[in-house]
Amino acid sequence: MTRKKYAIQNVAQAGTISTETMQQRARRSGVFRSQTGVVQFEPGIPMEAAAKAWEMALERIPTVFGRIRHVASLRDANTGLYHHAGLAQRVGDEAADGILRKSHITLFAQWLCFNLSTQREEVQQYFSGIDGNQRSIIVSWLTIEPYAAWVPAESRDVERELFYSDLGVILETFRAEHGVPSRDPDL
Repeated sequence: MTRKKYAIQNVAQAGTISTETMQQRARRSGVFRSQTGVVQFEPGIPMEAAAKAWEMALERIPTVFGRIRHVASLRDANTGLYHHAGLAQRVGDEAADGILRKSHITLFAQWLCFNLSTQREEVQQYFSGIDGNQRSIIVSWLTIEPYAAWVPAESRDVERELFYSDLGVILETFRAEHGVPSRDPDL
């Protein structure tokens, strides 16, 4: 029995998805989840299947905000190229860069389309997954602005400004709620 068929049967037996559905999905794309939920795919699969596997892997991150952070962390700050060893091993460096770049742009656009309330919920959920005191995290985010490197290079100025503006409003509400003093003495 091939590794792929064995994985399909294990996932189906675990009740995650029917065997037939898994086989159809695997046949179409070469992508499947193992019994442990890890996305796997056959070496040499088409780029579309690798992109689908990447999307499935990203879905394990609970928020779009967290996904943006993750994809941004894969970008080399000096070259602007995205690197992911596992993905590059399957499709090559250039194709992996393209998949990751497109993913970053798509996630960023999705985030910008959220209303402020949804964005706030996403940031709150993201913060709740960070180890540390919420007040300290807010102070750090207000002073260091770690999110500044999360904007895709291809973004227009208006998109960057909207991202920073929305996060500024959200962080300001968190600052007020948690009693964090303002850096601006006039506030």
